Amino acid sequence: MNRILYENLIQYILKNQEDALDAVQNAVCKALDAYESLRNTGAIKTWFYRILVNECLQILKQCKRNAPLEDLEEQVYHESAFDRGEVDEELKHLEPEVQTIIRLRYFEELSLKEIAQVTGLNLNTVKTKLYRGLKTLRETMEVAL
Repeated sequence: MNRILYENLIQYILKNQEDALDAVQNAVCKALDAYESLRNTGAIKTWFYRILVNECLQILKQCKRNAPLEDLEEQVYHESAFDRGEVDEELKHLEPEVQTIIRLRYFEELSLKEIAQVTGLNLNTVKTKLYRGLKTLRETMEVAL
């Protein structure tokens, strides 16, 4: 498993180093607890991605419930493994689930089937959210030009 891919994914989703470390710790603990029940060891990568993404989304939900918007803006983690520029800015305006799907598809290079497994969504739902998200992203990027 590529550690850099996981770091990029959680930093992209959470944008807060402390929350990212919490997500990794929780995901590793859950993975170790459930490893014995894993039937297909060939799918360990998507299995762990799913655990990690679910942890990140859980932390995002908790942050939205517990912190005012001003506090969240102060906690943003600005260090990034690569520069995404305007696309990254526009991605922030999409729903977190759509952001995750686009991120997994284009930055982590997962197949649509793998994304469906990671997110726990139906394959057709993943396709729909991906294409609608890309359409929205394209439209907002064209307006910005």
